[in-house]
Amino acid sequence: MEEQTIKLLQDSFVQVMAIRSEAAALFYERLFVLDPTLKPLFSDSDMRAQEMKLMAALALVVGKLRQLDEVIPVLETLAVKHVGYGVRESHYDTVGQALIQTLSLAFGERFTPELRTAWLAAYGAISGVMIAAARRGGMVIAAE
Repeated sequence: MEEQTIKLLQDSFVQVMAIRSEAAALFYERLFVLDPTLKPLFSDSDMRAQEMKLMAALALVVGKLRQLDEVIPVLETLAVKHVGYGVRESHYDTVGQALIQTLSLAFGERFTPELRTAWLAAYGAISGVMIAAARRGGMVIAAE
């Protein structure tokens, strides 16, 4: 990933972290609007705790964009855990849409095409690692 893209992502994430509770709640709101069938996957979850886990995972990845190799094992483990929760490959697209919508709503006009492209690239890399790990683990996560 280019240095300019990394800086753009990290600078924007600082702003997201300033409103992390609101951003995380908005993310799950968008996720459940996009695919209401995902809500039961969280029926036993403390959503406040889940929101904080989301932000911590994003902070870890965004903070390590220059050392992504260090984060790959964490993402792979997370992917296998998510399969156990009922996550399917098609859900990764929905999560990506929810993330981009959340950022767009949070940033408004400041969510420039350049920033959008950077976040899409970052999410594509993350989801690609996670999907590949779930597949390697022999888990069935094929799209419905």
